[in-house]
Amino acid sequence: MLNFMKNNLIRIYLDDLDRGWEAKQSDIQNISAMLNAIRDLCGDKSLLQFRLGLRSDVYFLVRTSDESTDKIEQNIIFMTWDNHQILVVAAKRIESFFGRKVDEKKLLQLRQSEVGKYLHSVIESIFQGQGKWERAPIHRVLLSLVRKRPRDLVKLLTAAAKEAYKNDHEIISYNDLRSVFESYSNERLQDLVNEFKTEFPAISNLLRGMRPLKKERRTVEQFSFTNDQLSKKLKNLIEQNRFAFTNKRHVDVHSLGEFLYKIDFIMARKVQDNGEIVRKYFDQNRYLQDQFVDFGFDWEIHPAYRWALQPIDIMDVFRGVDFDQEESTKAA
Repeated sequence: MLNFMKNNLIRIYLDDLDRGWEAKQSDIQNISAMLNAIRDLCGDKSLLQFRLGLRSDVYFLVRTSDESTDKIEQNIIFMTWDNHQILVVAAKRIESFFGRKVDEKKLLQLRQSEVGKYLHSVIESIFQGQGKWERAPIHRVLLSLVRKRPRDLVKLLTAAAKEAYKNDHEIISYNDLRSVFESYSNERLQDLVNEFKTEFPAISNLLRGMRPLKKERRTVEQFSFTNDQLSKKLKNLIEQNRFAFTNKRHVDVHSLGEFLYKIDFIMARKVQDNGEIVRKYFDQNRYLQDQFVDFGFDWEIHPAYRWALQPIDIMDVFRGVDFDQEESTKAA
C-alpha cells in the first residue's frame, strides 16, 4: 500500500503456474492467453506490473507455439545457477551461521577450491571414496550431486548433518555423507515423478527402467550412452511398457529422449580433446536432443539419480562419475 501511495504502482507476483501441466494444446493456449491479457492490462503507463514464474520447458513450449509471445521476449529473465554460484551460496550460509561476515562478490571471484575451504567448518575436506572419487575434494563431490539447484545442496548437507548429529560427530564425516546418498537419490527421483507425472503418467516406470542391466553393471560407463545406445535402451522400454503422453504426443525413442533431456534426467556430455568434460542441461541448449541433427554429444544419467537406480551396488556407482571441469571464477 505504501509503495502504491508513493509510486502509484501495483506489482503482482504469480508462481506455480505449471501445476498440473500436461503440455496439451489447451494448457499452452491458457498460458498464452494469460500472457496476452497481462500485456493488455499493463499497457504503456506501467502502473500495473506482473512477475510470473514458469519452468523453462513450459516457457519454451509456449514461446514456440504462439507467435504473439515475441512481444514479451525482451521482458524474460532466465533464472539459472551454475555450480560456482551454488558453492558460494553454501559458503555464505555457513559463514553467516557462525556470525562471520563475508562478501559474496569477493567469493564469486575466487577459485572453487578456495571457496570450498569455507565448507570445512562443517564437513570433512576430503572424500574417502572409490574410483574417480577417491580422496576427492569435498566440494567437487557435493557439486557433482546437485542439479544446478541450490536447494539440492541444502537438502544433501541437511541430511548429512542429521546423520552426523545421530553419530555424535562435531562435523559431517565421509561416512555421514555417504550414508545419505541413497535416500537423497531416491528423493530427487521422486521430485521428477511428482513434477512431471501429469505430463507423462508412467514416468516412474520410464525412469527406473533406465537402470543398468546386469551385464551393463560390469562397465564403467553403465550410466552413459551414445545416441545409438540410448535409442536401443528406449526402444526396449517402449516394447515392455505402455507409455503415453497426456497430450497424445507420439511415443518413440526420439520423443522419450527429448523428454528425459527436458526434465534433466539425462545430460548432454562431450569429452574434449584436452580431456575436459562439457555438460549441457536443457535450459542451456534445448536443441541437443533434436531428432534430425547429431551435435556430437553423448548422454549420461545425472549422478543425483544413480543410487536410486542401482541400490544393490551403491559403492560401485563411484567408478563411473566424472567431475565437471572446475571453474576458476564466476567470471570464467
